[in-house]
Amino acid sequence: MSNRGIWTKSSYSQANPDGNCVEVAVCARTVRIRDSKRISGRILAVPSAAWAEFIAKVGERP
Repeated sequence: MSNRGIWTKSSYSQANPDGNCVEVAVCARTVRIRDSKRISGRILAVPSAAWAEFIAKVGERP
């Protein structure tokens, strides 16, 4: 896994007519998140374990 990751657009972006969505890049120790409309803007980086926990919790919602 690289230190830079490959940016992937959210699968939900297709259903959004405004195109507002996020992109994520999975890296060696972090997951990076950015606004797809502002790719040169700020990037939020979180530890991979925290991202995995977040995704698991989102999947549990009713």
